[in-house]
Amino acid sequence: MNITDWVKPGDKSGEFKRQQSVFRNWISREAGAQFPPEKGRYHLYVSYACPWGWRFVTPDEKLPGENTIPDPLHPEFTHLRQIYFSNDPDYTGRFTVPVLFDKKTKLIVSNESSEIIRMLYHEFDDILPEQYKKIDLFPDALQAEIEAYNEWIYNDINNGVYKSGFATTQEAYEKAVTTLFSSLDKVEAHLAKQQAASKPYFFGDEITEADIRLYTTIVRFDPVYVQHFKCNLRDIRSGFPALHRWVRRLYWDVPAFRDTTDFEHIKLHYTKSHKQINQFAITPVGPVPDILPQDEEVRAVQAAK
Repeated sequence: MNITDWVKPGDKSGEFKRQQSVFRNWISREAGAQFPPEKGRYHLYVSYACPWGWRFVTPDEKLPGENTIPDPLHPEFTHLRQIYFSNDPDYTGRFTVPVLFDKKTKLIVSNESSEIIRMLYHEFDDILPEQYKKIDLFPDALQAEIEAYNEWIYNDINNGVYKSGFATTQEAYEKAVTTLFSSLDKVEAHLAKQQAASKPYFFGDEITEADIRLYTTIVRFDPVYVQHFKCNLRDIRSGFPALHRWVRRLYWDVPAFRDTTDFEHIKLHYTKSHKQINQFAITPVGPVPDILPQDEEVRAVQAAK
């Protein structure tokens, strides 16, 4: 199977089926843990573009993004796959980010984003400055609700755009895209209720894991998924007012979101690396701008007010 065969050859369903992550260890404060929290011990490989980050930049390339650099741990490595093969020469899966790497043992701790994010919540608390210990993105009182939303938001929205874009039959595409927009409508209704009560985020006044996991898909939706993955029943800026307010608040008001969002990486990566979708690797100019200011709307929305 070719690494770019997003649907397994011969699978007549035409449906994209995401592969399970293989490396599933944990950084833990428990006594005797294989990967204990230590300052400076771990390196996190990520991509500004999407989960399929394959190539490191070369020293002579000048690309946007503060951490768009050659591999600082393995200067001789040109591709992410070399890190996977350094741990398992017989590895046959996809080469995805994030990758949490242990510099001491030279082992991959994990390549499962949903688990890496939770390791970072509290396992390093003993060595963090006080102000960061107070941040709780997975509070006890909301854990059951966050898990319930994660279940279908991941399957229908985060993964739903890929199911739509990588489908190889009309039936598989229509099934995925219909589910995607039905679930976007559910999120829109939830956020509209929150905003009516003057609650800016997914679960009220504080940012939680639910905001972080949804943001990555929604901020890419108009620049990439609408055209590239044929998710074009509506776009976010004109079809989902509450979602649009929510994503702009995160982007413009919270530096951590804006500083880790790079639209050039996002647009070029998708359009230049999926030849089976975009044969000539043409990158669309729009939408302009990539994300609207908080006090501006598209003309259709302005006219409707």
